[in-house]
Amino acid sequence: MSTDLDLLGRRAKAAARALARLDRVQKDVALHAIADELLARADAILAANAADLAAARAAGTAASLIDRMTLSPARLEAIAADTRAVAALPDPVGETFDAAELPNGLRLHKVRTPLGVVGAVYEARPNVTVDIAALCLKTGNAVIMRGGSDIASSCAAITNAIGAALERAGLPADAVQSITDPDRELVRGLLRLDQYVDMIIPRGGAGLHRFCLENATVPVITGGIGVVHMFVEASADLGRAVPIIHNAKVQRPSVCNALDTLLVQREIAPALLPAVAAALEPAGVELRCDPESLAILADAPGAAGWRLAPAGDGDFGTEFLDLILSVRVVAGLDEALDFIAEHSSGHTEAIFTENPAAAARFTREVDASAVFVNASTRFNDGGQFGLGAEVAVSTQKLHWRGPMGLTALTTFKWVGQGDYSARR
Repeated sequence: MSTDLDLLGRRAKAAARALARLDRVQKDVALHAIADELLARADAILAANAADLAAARAAGTAASLIDRMTLSPARLEAIAADTRAVAALPDPVGETFDAAELPNGLRLHKVRTPLGVVGAVYEARPNVTVDIAALCLKTGNAVIMRGGSDIASSCAAITNAIGAALERAGLPADAVQSITDPDRELVRGLLRLDQYVDMIIPRGGAGLHRFCLENATVPVITGGIGVVHMFVEASADLGRAVPIIHNAKVQRPSVCNALDTLLVQREIAPALLPAVAAALEPAGVELRCDPESLAILADAPGAAGWRLAPAGDGDFGTEFLDLILSVRVVAGLDEALDFIAEHSSGHTEAIFTENPAAAARFTREVDASAVFVNASTRFNDGGQFGLGAEVAVSTQKLHWRGPMGLTALTTFKWVGQGDYSARR
């Protein structure tokens, strides 16, 4: 391997010790410097991204992935703004909590501390480079990143900008390192760098997550794979539900919290399904329907203009990341809950209902990192939750669940204060 992982690890570990000594002001100055440097180097970053996109198009990469890979002046401005937003957030490091004075005389509390060194492996989204770097720096963590080979030029240009900003702010450039060598064995090596790395965060498809779980000796936080359902219950306000279904499917179909499967209660299916099809038709959404929903839609006025297809076995339980929606009619809440339990990835699920009992049961029984009532699944996002940028959406139950913002990148230590106390 041309990349010395042991050297990267040692440098990251040393940088993490330096970061742990910083106060909030120093970290925030560095984050603003990063935002400034990204914009100052916009031409170089966009040129590198254009090279990645040209190679991807030549390789026949899907349009949905091209969208995720693409940077533009507006997106770069938004990335810089997100970095400044992270600087404006409270710093969790040093927070004390769970204080108690014990019968044995100890005064005990917990204090929030950085994890140390984070490893991040991700695909197709160069903006993740900045998201991860910003959140790690704010929480005093060093980070070693490995973006997909298809965005290697973009990642290198962004990391160079971040390194220059860190040095200008008086921080070690080794606090943020990227592996841009395309050798896949480097990913395996990073996953086993447990001498230096404290946690691995993969962001990508199911194959990447499985590879990380099977090859890591470092703890791995998995998530980000969204097989997302919406169930429209019989009491729902259909006129208000349709625009939210459109939002969840169309606003940005290539992301993990976009809608994949629509479940509709049988009593309202004849009224709702044609309205949904008509609303989604201008965006070019293909509806892959079970036999009952297909029969309803095929006979509805306007059906000639809709993209309808019978659902195959693989169309339920699938994250499409595209303008495709699978549709199924269910008898009611029981069947919807059973279907979601069988097909969900534990990412995001939603119900539309005016029945408080149905809403309460749905939120209680559905096992997902976020469950919404009468709201778009697109809200399952660190920015929308007020966390700033996120490093991932975890679908695990240990050590974190849901959008991983600042607090998710910390751990804690117990601090006991005695009076020259001995245990009896």
